[in-house]
Amino acid sequence: MKIIYSAAFAASALALAGCAASETEVPVAVRIANAAPAASVTARGETTPVGTPNADAADDPAIWRNAADPAQSLIVGTDKKAGLYVYGLDGKTRDFLDAGRVNNVDLKEGVTIDGTAGILVAASDRNDIARAKVALFRLDPATAKLTALGKVDGGSGEAYGICLGRDEAGLSAFIVLKDGTVNQVLVDASGATPSGRIVRTMKLGTQSEGCAVDDRTHILYVAEEDVGLWRFDARATGPTSPTKIAAADGRHLVMDAEGVAIAPIGEKDGYVVVSSQGDNAYVLYRLSDDSYVGRFRIVAGVIGGAEETDGIELMLGDFGPGYPGGIFIAQDGHNAAAAQNFKLVAWDDIVKALGLQ
Repeated sequence: MKIIYSAAFAASALALAGCAASETEVPVAVRIANAAPAASVTARGETTPVGTPNADAADDPAIWRNAADPAQSLIVGTDKKAGLYVYGLDGKTRDFLDAGRVNNVDLKEGVTIDGTAGILVAASDRNDIARAKVALFRLDPATAKLTALGKVDGGSGEAYGICLGRDEAGLSAFIVLKDGTVNQVLVDASGATPSGRIVRTMKLGTQSEGCAVDDRTHILYVAEEDVGLWRFDARATGPTSPTKIAAADGRHLVMDAEGVAIAPIGEKDGYVVVSSQGDNAYVLYRLSDDSYVGRFRIVAGVIGGAEETDGIELMLGDFGPGYPGGIFIAQDGHNAAAAQNFKLVAWDDIVKALGLQ
C-alpha cells in the first residue's frame, strides 16, 4: 500500500475524518497526526532514477563495502519491474542486468562461488507469482558487473522480501512470501550450478516483506506491513515461533511497515531500523532490549527528500569522506517528476539528529 503524505493532504483528511465516524478503520491522516515527532536529516547523495518511469518500480538496496577503498563501495538496487542496478557512491549507474521482476535484494561477501570466494547477490524473484525463486548473482567488485548464476526454489507463493544470514549450517536466504510465509533456504553456490533447499518455514499472519538478519545473535527481523515488527530465531535448527517487537500503532510505527535494516554495535547491541511508510519516517529500536529509540525523516535539502519508502539498507563503517561513519540508503517512492530512485544519508547525520550515544 502506498500513501503519499503532505501537510495539505493531512489537513484535508483530518477535516473529513468526522464524516467517516461510522467506519471502523482510523483514517490515514489521523494515524499520521498521532505519530510521535521525528527528527530531520538530509541526503548527501542519490542514485540515478531507475529505468521504469511512472511506476512503483525502485524497491530495495543492498551495500557492498570496499574495505581497501571505501569510497569505491557499491550499491545494488532493484527495479522490480525490470531487474538489478549497480551504482557507485556517486549515484551513477555502473551496471544494469535484465533480471525481470526481482523485488528485494541482499548480498554477502566471502561466499564460495563456483570454487572461488566472491560476493553473492540474492534477489526475491517473482517472475512466477505462483512459485517463488531465489535468483543468485555474482558481483564483480572490480568491474561492478553482475553475472547471473541461476535460481533456486523459494517455495509455493509470490516472492516478496529477502535477506541473507550465516550460521553454523551455512548461508541461508530467508525469502518472505507475500502472504507472510518465511522460508529459510540453505544456499550452496560452491559448484558450477547453485543449489538450495528449504530447511524451515515460519509464518506471520498477513502481508510481509522487509527483513534483515543479525549474524552476531542469529536473529531474523521481519516487518508485517499492517501489524508491526517481529523477530525469529534465524538458526536453521532454531524454533519457528515469532516474538513481536513493536506494533504498527500509528505512534512510533505507522503502517505500512516496510524495509528493515540493522546497525550492529559491539557484540550484541545496536539498532534495527524500520521504514514507517505511512508517514514517510524511519523508526529505530534497540537490539539489546527491543526498546523504542526514536524516529527520523529524510527531508528536502540540496537533494530532495524521501517519501513512501519501501526498501532500506544500512551499513556502519568508513565509506569515504562523504559517509565516514556509515551509510543509510532509502528507496524514494516519490522522486519529484523523475522515476523513483534511492537516497543516500550519512549515518553520522542520523546519530546527531537523534542524539544517539
